[in-house]
Amino acid sequence: MDILSNLKPAKGSKKKVKRIGRGEGSGHGGTATRGMNGQRSRSGAKYRAWFEGGQMPLQRRLPKRGFHSPFKIVYQVVNLNRLQKLVDDKKVEDGIINAVSLYKNCVISKAIAPYKILGLGELKAKLNVEAHAFSASAKEKIESLGGTIREIKV
Repeated sequence: MDILSNLKPAKGSKKKVKRIGRGEGSGHGGTATRGMNGQRSRSGAKYRAWFEGGQMPLQRRLPKRGFHSPFKIVYQVVNLNRLQKLVDDKKVEDGIINAVSLYKNCVISKAIAPYKILGLGELKAKLNVEAHAFSASAKEKIESLGGTIREIKV
């Protein structure tokens, strides 16, 4: 009969901790499992996480392809159906959509990063939307309902 007081770990599942540098009698004294010579045997030895022992590093072995613009703007994406859901859930005050309202409602992950409104889905409410960029279909759908658009400079 198993009672809580009789429970024990399975045989072989528990190992003794290797106590390093606790004298010769411990079996791990002397060089303390570090070996005889070399950088790692000495105190204060450190390797950078990406160091490969003098082997050609991975980032230099892999081929480089294409061009990566340092000026590329990566937008957070917000679709119109997501804005409509906010309106349906009564989370929009006075029909104003801006970075703060989107961030508070977890639509975008960073309030200061640029975001773009895309035209996926249907919009039924008249909204005043502020964003860094709009797709052509999103602009058309918002303005056709009498809403206004304000583009923020990136």
